[in-house]
Amino acid sequence: MTYLRRNRAQADLAETFDTSQPTISRAISAVVPLLQSVTADWVPAVEHLHDDVLYVIDGTLLPCWSWAAHPELYSGKHHTTGLNVQVAATLDGHLAWVSDPTPGATHDTTAIRDSGLLEELPPANLIADKGYVGTGMITPIKHPPGRELSQNRKNFNTEINRIRYVVERTIAHLKTWRILHADYRRPYATFHQVITTVIGLEFLRRSW
Repeated sequence: MTYLRRNRAQADLAETFDTSQPTISRAISAVVPLLQSVTADWVPAVEHLHDDVLYVIDGTLLPCWSWAAHPELYSGKHHTTGLNVQVAATLDGHLAWVSDPTPGATHDTTAIRDSGLLEELPPANLIADKGYVGTGMITPIKHPPGRELSQNRKNFNTEINRIRYVVERTIAHLKTWRILHADYRRPYATFHQVITTVIGLEFLRRSW
């Protein structure tokens, strides 16, 4: 839990717990799958969301080291490598859902479509930023080339951006699990499992 919550280096953990770095590595490898298994039932799937509730949507990149064998991890938007997850929050800032991770190069519109969310919920009940224009979700109105937005449309965009703040804050709270905030250092093959484990732990924590 210290490793997941604080993302401390294994050598540092070994010193704290008076053991060796390989022992810490073996412990992490053994315990993370167990945590993933016992918290899996706490993680909502898209079918658990309610079609009469407004949700605010945003994507975020969970950073990791750059592996030469995985160029698909590079996000042009964020100018770094990682995995993309889509997050849904209620208007009061309650974490409602997190998608399965996709490679960092995946555009948010592709990621949200692949998640199945738009098939399960009416897109008109989902609020997002301009990156989701064309999905049917409620998004800010883009500035027309060579023309100014009307004052009504500017006001609309301002209100949408105020509402979107709740999902940005929710993502920030999720990333207090520092393993999701700083570059992931263990083998890439384990990153997906760690992400889903942390999401399970976060939903379990919020249920208390």
